Amino acid sequence: MTLDLQLEDLKPANTTSPTVTKTMERYKVRTEKLNAWFGSNHVLKDLSISIRENEATAIIGPSGCGKSTFIRCLNRMHELVPSARSTGTVLLDDSNIYTRGVDPVTIRRRVGMVFQKPNPFPTMSVYDNVAAGLKLNGERDHAVLDAAVQKSLELAFLWDEVKQDLDKSGTSLSGGQQQRLCIARALAVEPEVILMDEPCSALDPIATAKIEELINSIKEKYTVVIVTHNMQQAARVSDYTAFLYLGQLIEYGETTSLFENPREELTERYLTGKFG
Repeated sequence: MTLDLQLEDLKPANTTSPTVTKTMERYKVRTEKLNAWFGSNHVLKDLSISIRENEATAIIGPSGCGKSTFIRCLNRMHELVPSARSTGTVLLDDSNIYTRGVDPVTIRRRVGMVFQKPNPFPTMSVYDNVAAGLKLNGERDHAVLDAAVQKSLELAFLWDEVKQDLDKSGTSLSGGQQQRLCIARALAVEPEVILMDEPCSALDPIATAKIEELINSIKEKYTVVIVTHNMQQAARVSDYTAFLYLGQLIEYGETTSLFENPREELTERYLTGKFG
């Protein structure tokens, strides 16, 4: 079903943070009037949002609304696409990551990414997949690497399944295990933020449940932002949810409130399956 609405028909987005505040609440990532393009295609339009530290935030919305583009702007991966550009501000701990002189590689180390399709390095073992980022950063101490690999695999709920097979190829694992391996690889360099772009879309229900359990576990230490087309998943794993439509932020708030009592009619129509 299509929705006969254009961008100019939308009411101004309520882009303020949810009204419920916490004592000493801290925002890990903030965007201010973020715009993004692919060539002449204006994908994100004046998107301003504050993402809380050590919480899971879900980004929902119909296909093509800018969800993946948004999170790729948060660690400067958007700029890697030919013809892509962005304007506005992205703050990580109140520092603009797009300021001249900021090393994008350093930003991507602090803000890790897990992609929709599992992508373990095909020529590397399970061990080397996890240790790759550490080695790239110059770590050579085998004891340090061993400890980091085990810790990361434990965080990804994968250690018990692969501890006897660390020398096997990462691609020998099942699809769900490969995705958890990729999460372990991202965690090994100890980022501050984990971005997940529909990490369960290619997985079966059992593997999906393990990823969701993982998300609920790691948000105690990391700030998690997950793009998902699965609204039930967003409700299960996130503390806050942002609804995007045609590149605009339509509504953002605590997940329970947004799902049970959306403020915007457009949000309600999307959540009840009227379009999307």
